[in-house]
Amino acid sequence: MADELLMSTLLSHPGAEDDIAVISEKGDVSFGQLNTYGRQTAAWLLQNGIGQGDKVAVWLVNNVEWLALLFGAARIGATIVSVNTRYRAHEIEYLLEKSGAKMIVMQPGFRQIDFVGLVEQIDPANLPALSKVAVVCDPGDALPEVLGLPSRRFCPKEAAPVAEDTEQDPETPLILFTTSGTTSGPKLVEHNSRSLVLHSRRVALNEGMDKPGARVMASLPICGVFSLNAVLGALAGGAGVILMDTFDAAEFAKRFVRDAATHAYGSDEMYDLIAEAAEGDNPFPAARRLGFASFHPDLDAFIGRMRAKNFPMIGLYGSSEVNALFALQKIDALDNERFQAGGYPVSTADVDVRVRDTETGAVLVSHQSGEIEIRGRTNFLGYLGDATATAKAITEDGFFRTGDIGFMREDGSFVYEGRGGDVLRLGGFLVSPAEIETLMNRLDDVAKVQVVGVEIEGKTKAVAFVIPSEGAVPSPCALRDDMKRNIASFKVPEHIWLIEAFPVTHSSNGTKIQRAQLRQIAMQRLEVEMNADNSS
Repeated sequence: MADELLMSTLLSHPGAEDDIAVISEKGDVSFGQLNTYGRQTAAWLLQNGIGQGDKVAVWLVNNVEWLALLFGAARIGATIVSVNTRYRAHEIEYLLEKSGAKMIVMQPGFRQIDFVGLVEQIDPANLPALSKVAVVCDPGDALPEVLGLPSRRFCPKEAAPVAEDTEQDPETPLILFTTSGTTSGPKLVEHNSRSLVLHSRRVALNEGMDKPGARVMASLPICGVFSLNAVLGALAGGAGVILMDTFDAAEFAKRFVRDAATHAYGSDEMYDLIAEAAEGDNPFPAARRLGFASFHPDLDAFIGRMRAKNFPMIGLYGSSEVNALFALQKIDALDNERFQAGGYPVSTADVDVRVRDTETGAVLVSHQSGEIEIRGRTNFLGYLGDATATAKAITEDGFFRTGDIGFMREDGSFVYEGRGGDVLRLGGFLVSPAEIETLMNRLDDVAKVQVVGVEIEGKTKAVAFVIPSEGAVPSPCALRDDMKRNIASFKVPEHIWLIEAFPVTHSSNGTKIQRAQLRQIAMQRLEVEMNADNSS
């Protein structure tokens, strides 16, 4: 057994047992205490009929219990099924059924979310594997009946911890993450301890989480790789984790300063909200790294807003399949490189990245756009119960087909340009919608814009949805004329429609605009316009 790749090693730092591992509003937890809590949780799981190979769904907001369940499961060979707290009844039922979870650990509710009320909408007959329910609640709270099953209180601190050397093979599946989802439901991405531990150590070293005074703010849900990989990287480096139960921009700004944070990772939308909430032009003077994923257009304007706050921003790249924070830009690079999505892999020892032409299949040289493919020891094991999807996603020589479009740089780093389904081939060239969106965002009457591709007369054409600036009622024809003066003709949107809001989805890794739904809306509008023309 490769002992150095066991999950428990992330909590083992010589002479650091009393150092703070987790800072939360419920109190601080040391590395030694978290290690013991994980061992107690392993014992509690065993006492409640969970063993090697069993799956435990965890439906909790960010708290130390979530982490204890992860470390506890690793010690007995169980698998954590990560459940997004924003999921509703249909999504929860799908995840529990597809994973075959034997136990769900949940809380009665959180703020406006009635967890118990949501699961009452699920038909227990669709969940034959589920036989145990545990609830994280205060000792005096009544235990609800959930899905027709009597619930038990999650109380591992009453159990004697398993032995320190208790832990299963690091190759054993440890956690299931969900992909963003499709019309047929999300796939379940399977990782083992080896993948998480190895990646966590690389993140810690790459990001300086092993340096004195490092502390990582975790405000996104740790049920997703984006936040969990940052948390585990912090623990691997011996840095404290500042755990927020949910993201709130004003609270983030306050706690970043109060709890002496140095690192944070999130979406561009999140940082815009933080910038608005944080006072002054240098609200976080102790910040060392603020990593961000770009989910929205107009990078130039975003750079300006972040520079005005002196935020040390770096672009990054990752996914559930290759882990978040897989690659990050260098903090000392110029803005036009530092803010780009993508970057340098956190390890080059056993990681290969290449770009392949989506039409010819040829591996491309630097600065040629194609599909990004990644091979490395920290890649996922596969999609649970879906051998066909797994085989389709992995090449014969072991590269994961990311479905993302980008290009390599000469120095081995890469730039992410967009999702494969989003990048457009216009006039024979690959064009990122972000390029068109950035230019449109500079027009006076445009507040926000999204560009998607649709088929018009047998060819892919760009179309745009615009949210007007406050009080403005722009003419789509005038907007097209403005674009014609600033961009190649084949990139000018064929149609521009005004819209009040974009359809979005709230994932554990941030809020994302649903481009697929925008494409459907575009096709519906084109059909209506065509029928109107034919009838006139």
